[in-house]
Amino acid sequence: MAGGWTATAAIVAALLTLAACGRGDRQADKDAGEDVGARTDVAAPAFASPTLAAIKRRGRLNCGVHEGLVGFAFTDNRGQWRGFDADFCRALAAAVLGDADAVRFVPLVSSQRFEALRSGRVDVLWRSTSWTLSREAREGVRFAGINYYDGQGFLVRRSLDLASATELNGARICVQRGSTSELNVADWFRSRGLEYTPVVTANEEAARAAYGREDCDAFSADISALAAARTTLSNPEQHAVLPDVISKEPLGPAVKQGDDAWTSIVRWTLNAVILAEELGVTQDNVDQQAEDSRDPQVRRLLGVEGDFGAMMGLRRDWAKSAIEAGGNYGEIFARNVGGDSSLDLTRGLNAQWNATPGGLIYALPIR
Repeated sequence: MAGGWTATAAIVAALLTLAACGRGDRQADKDAGEDVGARTDVAAPAFASPTLAAIKRRGRLNCGVHEGLVGFAFTDNRGQWRGFDADFCRALAAAVLGDADAVRFVPLVSSQRFEALRSGRVDVLWRSTSWTLSREAREGVRFAGINYYDGQGFLVRRSLDLASATELNGARICVQRGSTSELNVADWFRSRGLEYTPVVTANEEAARAAYGREDCDAFSADISALAAARTTLSNPEQHAVLPDVISKEPLGPAVKQGDDAWTSIVRWTLNAVILAEELGVTQDNVDQQAEDSRDPQVRRLLGVEGDFGAMMGLRRDWAKSAIEAGGNYGEIFARNVGGDSSLDLTRGLNAQWNATPGGLIYALPIR
């Protein structure tokens, strides 16, 4: 019995010695600066996107957009798609195909948008759509980023002489069925103990029309949409958006769940356009910047240093092509919804993080 215990003790001691050596080896690795969780001798998974492969085969990007929202997505008198969202579709087409015109715009009503993504009818949805938990959890989509920080408000006639939305107690409110706007209005009035009569319409266009016919006292939607609606009324100056903002509406591109590589491509194209503004790269100077800039950030962005495009299955100059398509974020904003447009919206929350005053627009680093 004593000999058995002696043998067992010897085995245990040997095992403890080996374990200590193993711990010592791992500690030595750490002391030498090696991250054992990110070893370079382990091959990274292939960055392959079925969506990107399909786009390249067909030779065009299918982009889901609003069926008609001034400033964001609408057709001009020549039948050409224009607007903030439309320009981001072109930037994405340029990034993945090298051709900003290689895009098919697919107008979608609100009730169609997520099914169009799930069914593969569109590759990306750039349609003034708010990023919410329930949409990611239940609709089978993923959001790739935020390109416009919005909030919900109320459009009213100046003749009502209202200073605040709290004065809308008992009012008739036009709102689109099945939208976050419908839910936000209900939450806002309920939380304040106020009464209202919802005038629910099939879509945003019908809500605008109902407000124009005076079927309701106020129209509630994203403030950007209200600014667009105001321009379509016969006497825009007789209408005003109240100062109250009743929700957060982070708008951005959505893609089908299950293709993480494609989600990344959309995300980084958006970030490239945002970063271009921060670094002073514009549609007009992008070629010069690619040739002359000594800033490492600019050189990486434009594909002069490193080959970040190859990591995503794209060309070296993917970001340069996206910027050439319609300019940087600031140029796209000003032309479509900002000071150079009929909407004349201020940058506000959509200013760059380092502007004065600063906003929430912040590009992820490309490196």
